[in-house]
Amino acid sequence: MEVNATRIDNANVKIEATIAQSDIDKRVEKIAKQAAKQMNIPGFRPGKAPVAVVKKRLGERLVQDAEAEALREVLNTASKELNLDADKIIGEPAIKKFERGEEGIEVEMTLSLRPEIEVTDVSDVVPEVKTPRVTKKEVEERINEMAEAQAPFNSIEEDRGLQDGDMAVFDFEGFLDGEAFEGGKAENFELRIGSGQFIPGFEEQMIGMKKGEEKSITVTFPEDYRAKNLAGKEVEFKIKLHDIKAKEAVTVDDALAAKLLGKEEAKLADLEKEVKEQIRSEKLSKLYNEELKPKLVEALVEKFEFDLPESVVEQEIELALQNKVREMSEEEIKELRENPDKVKELRESLREDAAKSVKATFIVDALAKANGIEVSDQELMQTIYYEALTMGQDPQQTFEYYQKQNLLPAIKMAMIEDRLLSKLLNDKKEKKEDKAEEKEDA
Repeated sequence: MEVNATRIDNANVKIEATIAQSDIDKRVEKIAKQAAKQMNIPGFRPGKAPVAVVKKRLGERLVQDAEAEALREVLNTASKELNLDADKIIGEPAIKKFERGEEGIEVEMTLSLRPEIEVTDVSDVVPEVKTPRVTKKEVEERINEMAEAQAPFNSIEEDRGLQDGDMAVFDFEGFLDGEAFEGGKAENFELRIGSGQFIPGFEEQMIGMKKGEEKSITVTFPEDYRAKNLAGKEVEFKIKLHDIKAKEAVTVDDALAAKLLGKEEAKLADLEKEVKEQIRSEKLSKLYNEELKPKLVEALVEKFEFDLPESVVEQEIELALQNKVREMSEEEIKELRENPDKVKELRESLREDAAKSVKATFIVDALAKANGIEVSDQELMQTIYYEALTMGQDPQQTFEYYQKQNLLPAIKMAMIEDRLLSKLLNDKKEKKEDKAEEKEDA
């Protein structure tokens, strides 16, 4: 066996080897003898079947096992030759060439290695964090919204028609082509007018109705309505309005503040302070996620220079290609199937972004380890459970789905990235605030 291993760069290795046919034959013989000791073949005592019989019975499987064993030896020899640590190798070798000939097999493969990144101080590329400003008007508007949410709906005494924002209490029944349809009837149903809860046109046609009034309205169900028998169909609803409820005005005062903050001694000023910080926190979170974190990732990618494992980049390109195809029309997909050059062209157009994504992942991993940032399996599970609950999904089923799709490592990495970027930005923010305090004290 001849093996020649060379480093293409710090993240990629090329291995060329020639495996002699005699080598494969010896391995087949050895594997067949081992198998003979364990096989139970009719007509022979257990483990005593002749090697020739075992060879005939196992056939091509023996050759495949012998070739696989030879490839493993090629890999081991190359690793020793280049002094490669097993934990530095990423994924499986990519077989570029495997040609069987009369005298043996010509093999060419590539190995991807984990990049070695020299972690340095990155504070110089962390963008400045300006504490968001919160206006008095924003605080007032938020408190008014909170007050309205606390306001109860009560039946009105005045003789007026139904208005936008009112709560209507009514009976309704729907008819398609003169026939009542299933699920189209309810009694004493409560609907906030303007909520958009019902199909377009329904709530608008109720405006102006008075208590006790009956009315027929005509609406058209959306084309994508879940009940196929009603999708896109024009229907008639017969309505009887029983009651109109309006929200009572809630006074914004110390009593409201005490109720909202859950503290008897709380004052309106305390609520204003709390709401101001809440809005500031929301603005800061939005600033981090929509502007500063993407900007920081770009800066980190620019700052560090290292070779990328080609197989990982290719995997990222493949993933991006699959996502791209999902967004294409049938006609575009057909064109790709019929034109391999188009596929190649599309793949290459995705290479730059894929390389940046892979590079960013390795940088984040290195910086996270340097900063002691990690996510435990328990934290991962809790995050998935919480998000599933907020989406109205079954937490256990959601977790098992991610597990089966092998998505847990990617989710964990995303959590680590979020924590790292938040830490870098917070550190920058705190240093800026400390300097500002020192200036004031001077």
